[in-house]
Amino acid sequence: MFKEWFTEGIPLAEGMKWFVEKLQDRLSFIFSPIKEHLGNFMEWFSEDILMGIPPFILMIVIAIIAFFVSGKKFGLAAFSIVGLWLINNQGYWEELMFTVTLVLIASILSVVIGVPIGILMSKSKTAEAIMTPILDFMQTMPAFVYLIPAVAFFGIGMVPGVFASLIFATPPTVRFTNLGIRQVSKELVEASEAFGSTGTQKLFKVELPMAKATIMAGINQTIMLSLSMVVIASMIGAPGLGREVLSSLQRSNVGTGFVAGVGIVILAIIIDRITQSVNKKGKKA
Repeated sequence: MFKEWFTEGIPLAEGMKWFVEKLQDRLSFIFSPIKEHLGNFMEWFSEDILMGIPPFILMIVIAIIAFFVSGKKFGLAAFSIVGLWLINNQGYWEELMFTVTLVLIASILSVVIGVPIGILMSKSKTAEAIMTPILDFMQTMPAFVYLIPAVAFFGIGMVPGVFASLIFATPPTVRFTNLGIRQVSKELVEASEAFGSTGTQKLFKVELPMAKATIMAGINQTIMLSLSMVVIASMIGAPGLGREVLSSLQRSNVGTGFVAGVGIVILAIIIDRITQSVNKKGKKA
């Protein structure tokens, strides 16, 4: 067998195909409910909740959030209203809501999964040694490749888009959580231990609060990476502004593609500025 591998090549593609097929067969009882229930929830959230709110009301709410988060500065609030109004004016409000849903769900799942893994890495050198090459692999693999297992496990639509975004966007949260906790002053940790703090108390009352700024920086990067997957996820049926960009590319429609692309940029700027402002307020506190 080994001689055949040297002469004919290692059957890596066949092995991966076999592995994925086995996962599909053995774990279908997990993938099918996730596809059904998560897909239904995302459709309900985007169509009944977000689209159920009048666009002008949602613009005002986002502007108010931006105003207070940015330290009562009108710049970000004004940009939010003008940018969202422009997207609505161009007829892409529904697509924007689908995009927001995809980014929001993917980001929340990335944080829920990434922060505990980052904490584990900060507490265990073995876990860090195991996870580091996995995270390197996740970050260096071209984003398009993640569409293959996403489609294999979940078909097409928003759910595989979230799955691909989850794999691509989780590493920053994991790395920054690990980094932030490891950078906490040893004197503070020793002082908390001297006062009889348990491991849980030390984590939630000392380490996580002190690492908050670094963790928030990782969450910001995770959100931005999730948003960068919008266009790529549209290739497997995920609705939103990314689908409009992809459709325009296929039809060589420069104008429509530009407008949809500007919509993605506006959303990215609003989310980035809001999350950065939250991080700055956390540092001041």
